[in-house]
Amino acid sequence: MLRRVELEVRHLRALCAIAETGSVHKAARQLGMTQPSLTTQLRRIEQCVGGQLFFRGRSGSTPTPLGRSVLSRARPIIAEMAALVSEAQEAAGRAAGERLRIGSTGSPAVPGWLRRIHDRLPETDTTIHMDVSANALLRMVAANQLDAAFVHEVEGVPLSVPEGLETRVLVEREPQFVALPSGHPAAGEPAPRLTDLADSRWMVDPSVDGDWPGLRRVFAEAGIEPRVVFGDYLAAADLVASGEVVIACQPTARARPGTVIRPLCGDPLAVRLLLATRTAPGTRRTAPGGTDALFDDLESAYAEVARASESYRRWLQGGSGDSPLLTPVVA
Repeated sequence: MLRRVELEVRHLRALCAIAETGSVHKAARQLGMTQPSLTTQLRRIEQCVGGQLFFRGRSGSTPTPLGRSVLSRARPIIAEMAALVSEAQEAAGRAAGERLRIGSTGSPAVPGWLRRIHDRLPETDTTIHMDVSANALLRMVAANQLDAAFVHEVEGVPLSVPEGLETRVLVEREPQFVALPSGHPAAGEPAPRLTDLADSRWMVDPSVDGDWPGLRRVFAEAGIEPRVVFGDYLAAADLVASGEVVIACQPTARARPGTVIRPLCGDPLAVRLLLATRTAPGTRRTAPGGTDALFDDLESAYAEVARASESYRRWLQGGSGDSPLLTPVVA
């Protein structure tokens, strides 16, 4: 079937990523490469096997019969390779000393989290893996490729938590704010309504788990059909500043020049913030000191950035006024 051509493991991993995410774009983000590069790689693989592996359509990429056959062989190979690498890393870690591998979907709290871990565990080799996909990070924790992951779960779009993971809630319901051009008509409002932004062009990164389904649900409930641009959040700040788009953002985000960050009236958009670790028997402990200390470090770092964000601080003060996020931790 493979015309006696040996596909490299990285090629097999690319095929599995496309099948898993249902999108070349999402797979490229997961693999840390550009979409054109992955598209070129896929064409080369298809030339090697002598046939088309995926149907491409508006709804994404789905395996062809040949693709399903190749994937049935590729997945066990990738699983074995992941296990081999994980076991080798474990052995190297035991020889070199303590290691801590954490992941995150991205948050202003991450630098402070790392700083606290380094201060508490100066002899531990701590690494960070960033990924826009919360589900991908959870799978990495379950596969023993990460020890813990700080992820967000969009309200109304549950994550797929693998068996053997434990999740601890950092924030049960974090409101999502909106980043606007400073010249936007709603920029002067302390908390614009969703209807105030109905005519705006919203930018959404489809590779971020739950973002587009969550936003679509909220707009449907409001009876609004938004104009949507799909793109990469890395380029979003410049587009917001130029007046091209508005985006939903974390309340701890910092406004860039030419932009403002505002809460939405009624807080229709929200996420739940979680720390995921393994609970399966036989897996090594998360870190010296255990999960409790790791969670405490994250909680302290998040509270720090919450107090530093003017818009989030005002929002917290406008609630009960006694949020623990407003109270500095006394060492």
